[in-house]
Amino acid sequence: MFAVAAHAADCPPSAIASLAKLGSGVRNGVDRGMLWRIERDGRTSWLYGTIHIGRAEWVRPGPTVQKALAQSDALALEIDARDEATARVMGQPADPALLQRMLSGERARRLDRQNAEACVPPGATAKLQPILQVSALAGLVARADGLYPEFGVDETMAVSARNGNKPIFALENAAEQVKALTGDSEAEETEQVDAALDELESGKLRGQMKELADVWARSDADKLARYADWCDCLRTPAEQRLMKRLLDDRNPGLADGIERMHAGGKGVFAAVGALHMIGSQGLPALMAQRGFTVTPVLTSAQAQTAVPMPALSAPEPAPRAVRGGKAVKGQKGQKVQNVRKGAPAAKGASGAKSSKAAPASKGAKAPAKAAARAPAAAPKGKVRR
Repeated sequence: MFAVAAHAADCPPSAIASLAKLGSGVRNGVDRGMLWRIERDGRTSWLYGTIHIGRAEWVRPGPTVQKALAQSDALALEIDARDEATARVMGQPADPALLQRMLSGERARRLDRQNAEACVPPGATAKLQPILQVSALAGLVARADGLYPEFGVDETMAVSARNGNKPIFALENAAEQVKALTGDSEAEETEQVDAALDELESGKLRGQMKELADVWARSDADKLARYADWCDCLRTPAEQRLMKRLLDDRNPGLADGIERMHAGGKGVFAAVGALHMIGSQGLPALMAQRGFTVTPVLTSAQAQTAVPMPALSAPEPAPRAVRGGKAVKGQKGQKVQNVRKGAPAAKGASGAKSSKAAPASKGAKAPAKAAARAPAAAPKGKVRR
């Protein structure tokens, strides 16, 4: 959610520049991601597993996904990144005393080095909560592979919904997502900051995000379900606690919100991080437990056929979120909006309000283990889980 862009010749191109390279004749009608149809009480809703970063060529949903969204009454997201209240919460300055304790000495020097490598001007995010500062960096590391927070799938779905005058609801709120990111104590947040810096410095995070994006783009739900076997991100008790807080602890609240909207008479297209869809505590399993008939639609790695699409336009800037830090100017004078996510881009909350009154629901989101796993509100990092 923070405007962060390259400012040096050796930095990755901006998201807008990446989009411009596609030209007006791009063929972009490819179905990607994981989609389930859920039915109950004579109505149909949808579960769509997203990723909080994306490529320029992913900015439009494929025909199956687009049709499912068009048949729905509303779009439900983890949070609405363009909601001004969300932007205020995510940009709120941290306690200066906390910043002094956590971001001083060698940790501060490590963070400064990573900001420089990511082409983030000094001080741009310096007043934000420490975990949000490293989450913002996590969302930028995959730009070298053509993956940008600005093209996060949640955001592209929101654009499609707005173009069709479809209401958007939030299943979580930003305050609870920040809480999920920070953990239960200062010591826990410090541990997460150090772990994120380790992964940024080693290059491990970039590899994780690229692999996760490739799995998502192939609709490879089987491999995604084995995420714990290949992500190299659940080795320690701290990593296991983080995963539980970001996924299992949030999923019942997300399911509550989806069920509430469906029971209220709306066919809902629920687009949330793909890692919320896997396992016995994933959303497809939870919705089946609640009496829904759950049918896989896009869950198998498949041949992808593009169909002609009209010309693309540049992404529209979201509300400025950085009150606690400085807004960072985009490359060549353009502003680039770091959207979620995911994030990683925090996962979970209740009673969030979006463009329309949002149904309350409970949950949480944190920096990185992968873009499909992290909360949508956080600057997309390891993933928007």
